[in-house]
Amino acid sequence: MAKIPTSPFAELGPKTPVETGTVKRGIYGRYLEEFTEGAIFEHPRELTIDRSFAQEFATTFMEANPLYLSAPYAQAHGFKDLLVSPLMVFNVALSLGVQNDSEKALANLGYYDVQFLKPVYPGDTLSAKTKIIKIDDKGADKPGIVHVRTICLNQNKELVLQYERKIMIYHSNGKPKGTPKPVIKDAFFPETDSPVIELPELKFPKGFETATWTDTYFENFAAGQIYIHQNGRTITDEHFPWTYRVGNTHPLHYDKLYSSGISGPMGGEPVVYGGLVFAWLCGLSSRDVTENVIWDLGFTEGYHTQPSFSGDTVTAITRVLAVKDRGTEFGIPAGEVHLQFIGLKNIKANDAFEKFGADLFLKENDKKKHGKEKLPEKIFEIERKILVKKK
Repeated sequence: MAKIPTSPFAELGPKTPVETGTVKRGIYGRYLEEFTEGAIFEHPRELTIDRSFAQEFATTFMEANPLYLSAPYAQAHGFKDLLVSPLMVFNVALSLGVQNDSEKALANLGYYDVQFLKPVYPGDTLSAKTKIIKIDDKGADKPGIVHVRTICLNQNKELVLQYERKIMIYHSNGKPKGTPKPVIKDAFFPETDSPVIELPELKFPKGFETATWTDTYFENFAAGQIYIHQNGRTITDEHFPWTYRVGNTHPLHYDKLYSSGISGPMGGEPVVYGGLVFAWLCGLSSRDVTENVIWDLGFTEGYHTQPSFSGDTVTAITRVLAVKDRGTEFGIPAGEVHLQFIGLKNIKANDAFEKFGADLFLKENDKKKHGKEKLPEKIFEIERKILVKKK
């Protein structure tokens, strides 16, 4: 052990002249012209997910699946420990990339092909990297769109998550730029176009029959069912610390001086970080549709269609699109359930269904071609696949 002598030190501030010409201002994020197709960002910081952090996320975001809450339950099903919630893994991966990917963004336009490929356990350390797939530059006076693929790795450099998203970003147009880290074109980036889920040998244990309800097994699902989730969740200023707890550095979500300087629907109060809204909505559906899930097969093409703010109450509706028996392909009898997931705000899910009916399930960007108006109460839409064990 190193032993280094130390002593009290004198105060220097009052005797030190102020050099007003020597000022540094940390400016983070990238404007549109600072992105290059094919560039890879190795994001700063990584996050170790300890047990208390994992369980606090699962309970705060209303997960009902015992895999994320009970180590004995998860271990009895063949996992090494309780699992870190997939929505937590997703939030950490997205948030670690914000400083490079979207801290100058006007909006996050959508998520695509979210794939969870390997379990994450308490004690694992997550890091993230992003590759720029495509840049759609619409001119200096209009925001462009940056299409990225982000991967999340554990401490062993194993791929645990892969997804894509599209981000709307302006040119700098004279605004001061920062000095982001140089990109590395040949960085280690183990993306895959042929994803494979790596799971331990799963088991179907006895003695846990009362850990979940009896009507959320694979056999209980049928195409065409609509689940109107009865509880809402009012979001408070808790979203401020949770934004930074998962690593998101965008000031739009916690800096009122910043957000009040923005015009339009995103201006005024800080906007709740969308990944947290996503997680709360999934939690609201958990008791009805995901408490017997043994693996989250992912999400495809989802959008935040309206922003959420502190004080908003979010609600959710799920529609079953398809079911598929997977036999014992994953080690135990299970089936795949394909869901369409809708998020709402400041309206009860029952009332929204009565008011809008089938229009809730039309994609908001397709409303115009159907001759319909977008729904201001609808805040989120995505499709999801889950693997649900049989009875």
